Amino acid sequence: MQQEITDAAPPTVFVVDDDASIRITIDDLLTSIGLQVETFRSAEDFLRRRSSQAGCLVLDVRLPEISGLQLQKTLHERGDHIPIIFITGHGDVAMAVHAIKSGAVDFLLKPFREQEFLDAVQSAIRLDKSRREENSRIAIYAHRYESLTERERDIMRHVVAGLMNKQIAASIGLSDVTVKIHRAQVMRKMGAATLAELVRMADGLDLRDRLHKQEV
Repeated sequence: MQQEITDAAPPTVFVVDDDASIRITIDDLLTSIGLQVETFRSAEDFLRRRSSQAGCLVLDVRLPEISGLQLQKTLHERGDHIPIIFITGHGDVAMAVHAIKSGAVDFLLKPFREQEFLDAVQSAIRLDKSRREENSRIAIYAHRYESLTERERDIMRHVVAGLMNKQIAASIGLSDVTVKIHRAQVMRKMGAATLAELVRMADGLDLRDRLHKQEV
C-alpha cells in the first residue's frame, strides 16, 4: 500500500530584498491571503536562516554583497531546489533569460501587478509541493528496493527492462519457476500491483538507465 505523503509544516514564502518598503509591501500582500512569510535584507541573512523548509523564494536581482543571481547559483550548488521568483526594477531580457535557464520559475519587473505576483507565488508553492512529494515517493521506493536481495534486484532490473520470465531465466541461468517466484517476491516487497507500477518505481530509481549503461 502506498504511504500517505504529507508536509510537516505549511509552506513559507521567503523574501530577499534590500528595500525595506518592498519587503513590507510583499509581506502585507502575502499575509493578507494567509501565507506565511519571512523577509531578509540580504542573501547572507537568508543563507544563515535557510533550512529545508517548504515554500518558495522571492528574490531581488540586485543585492549588496551577494547578488540574487549569485544566490541562485549558490543554492543550486548546495542541491537546494527551492523555486525562485526574481523581482527587479532594473532587469533586462538577457538577465531574465539567464535566470530562467538557471531554474527560476518567474522573473517580474517592479512595479508588478498584485495578481500577477500572487499567481507566480502560488505556482511556485505548488511546484515545490510537487517536487517534495516526488522526492518522498522515491525515498519510499529506495527503502523498499533496499529490502530486496541481490538476486531479487537482478530480477527486477530485468523485468523492468521488458524481459519475459523465460528470457530472464536464460540470461541469468535460473529455471523459469525460480524466476517466477523471485518476480512475485519483488512485486510484493516493492508494493507494486502491476508491471506498469513497478516500471514507474524503477524509473524513479533510475534502474532502467543503470541497466542500459551496464549493457553498453
